[in-house]
Amino acid sequence: MLTTTGSKTMGFSEVSTLLWREREALQLLLFKLVEEQLIVSAGHTRWLAQANDEIEAALDNLRGTEVLRAAEVDVIADELGLPAPPTLAELATLAPEPWGTLFGEHRQALLKLVAEVEGATGHNRALLAAGARAVRQTLLSVTESVQTYDSQGSAAATPNGPMLMDEQA
Repeated sequence: MLTTTGSKTMGFSEVSTLLWREREALQLLLFKLVEEQLIVSAGHTRWLAQANDEIEAALDNLRGTEVLRAAEVDVIADELGLPAPPTLAELATLAPEPWGTLFGEHRQALLKLVAEVEGATGHNRALLAAGARAVRQTLLSVTESVQTYDSQGSAAATPNGPMLMDEQA
């Protein structure tokens, strides 16, 4: 366990503050991803460009906070005589109390948020890909024959022209 002087304590405090900001930035990004998910699910595609712009702004905010945090961690690493900037897990282990506990809690919260962001991103990609496939199939049905399935489940080309649609499908 390391002891701290006033400047090291200030460094730990600044890192903790920046970790809070990073958590808030991840929360905002997650919110924007869920918002995009709802827009796509509701079929309100006219708002997709604005949703994407807001996601980009949230990502820029997150990147800026990460850069500031990395700079502060570099300062602490220099003060502690560490050869390379430590990871958050290493910092939690090396930092004196209460900082070690706080950094450990930040790390757990960040890991959870990152997993949620990755899940929402994957879900959004799947929704957008499904929407793109539907649009492509619709456009093909207007201009060309479309691959569908016959009553035996085999692929069959449907010629252009009138089509009957099952309303329950």
